[in-house]
Amino acid sequence: MKKNLSALVLACSLSTAVSAQNLKTITKPEVTRIVKTLSADEMQGRASFTPGVEKAAQFIQGELKRIGLKPLPGEDDLLQSFTVYRVSPKEKEASLNGQKVQADNLFAITDKKELEWENNGKQKVVTVGANDNFRTALGELNKEQQDVLVLVDPKHEEIFRRYQHYLGQGSVKQQLGAGGSKVFVLTEQRNLASYEIEIENNIEELQLTNVAGMIEGKRKDEFVVFSGHYDHIGIQETIAGDSIANGADDDAAGTTAMMMLADYYRQQRKPERSLIFVAFAAEEIGGFGSKYFSEQLNPDDIVAMFNIEMVGKPSKFGPNSAYLTGFERSNLGELMQKRLQGTTYSIHPDPYPEQNLFYRSDNATLARLGVPAHTISSVQIDQDKTYHTVNDELEQLDMEHLTNMIKAIALGSKGVVSGEDTPTRVDKSQVR
Repeated sequence: MKKNLSALVLACSLSTAVSAQNLKTITKPEVTRIVKTLSADEMQGRASFTPGVEKAAQFIQGELKRIGLKPLPGEDDLLQSFTVYRVSPKEKEASLNGQKVQADNLFAITDKKELEWENNGKQKVVTVGANDNFRTALGELNKEQQDVLVLVDPKHEEIFRRYQHYLGQGSVKQQLGAGGSKVFVLTEQRNLASYEIEIENNIEELQLTNVAGMIEGKRKDEFVVFSGHYDHIGIQETIAGDSIANGADDDAAGTTAMMMLADYYRQQRKPERSLIFVAFAAEEIGGFGSKYFSEQLNPDDIVAMFNIEMVGKPSKFGPNSAYLTGFERSNLGELMQKRLQGTTYSIHPDPYPEQNLFYRSDNATLARLGVPAHTISSVQIDQDKTYHTVNDELEQLDMEHLTNMIKAIALGSKGVVSGEDTPTRVDKSQVR
């Protein structure tokens, strides 16, 4: 028994030594080069549909080509482009019980070019009263598939104005005609004998692009996904002479980690499972990149997804640590923990369940399809002062920590990549 135990310890020591040697390909200077490029002022904050985000996509494409990744099945190159639609309000008029409604007391959630409503029974009429919760009511209304006219009590004017301003800038839709329209009117009226609604929108066809490549494994149809989103929020209100929200941690850090992992795994032996490395577009405006990506593959063929977001700053658990969102929804986190035993790195359950982080990143789309898809992060989101501000700069990052997080993910994912570990699936019925 002692001999067998000694042999096991020796084998583990040799395995750890080999892994440590391989991790030397992940260097702080290279990590710094990539994250510095992605978060530079020249990228203009990488907002969707801007020259800056296109420049970022070209940079990522060039890096993945240099590494030697191949296009995904069915793709001709590393750019996975797709069409979305921006719907912007043009004209709006309404009257209730023959009384004209001022235009600034009206907004619509719709993907239709035109709406012409009269009280003909085709629209449902809903009231959000003074004692109702506007956000809760809106959440319920979003589930409605039919057209709804919503009468909003003036008590909710402040939040009504915020939504009105936001939607006035236009909304992006992956497809048109998918559901019912909702028209909101700020009014004290409750009993409608008649109403007339006329809405006209501009509809613009736009293009978004994921950057994705793969390393084909021995099991060609078993995929492990490493991802991060490369867009951010662009130009913001000027603060101390700076208007560019560089997005160094959100999510140049995660995208850099994905690219470094692609380079790391490309230098290893051919993996057992096929590896996909993808930089998602448009996470900040609705996760359109990950939604499109999820439709191109059979989710049953995806063994796991390691989505990486905001790993440039130490976590509350200390140096070289991160957390996994939705930790309890599969055993992927436990498998990573076992692989990291005996190292200086650690993965923990998400300490911020009240933030709903599991649903706020690109892992959510595949998780809803049953994939063990989780986001690895280290940001102390309850305390971070630079999130979605112009201060999310390179100088705010801890490059030693970021480099070590990439090494931790490389070690923690080893069992899934090699085929030795297969995480349990996410219960789709438990994912909202």
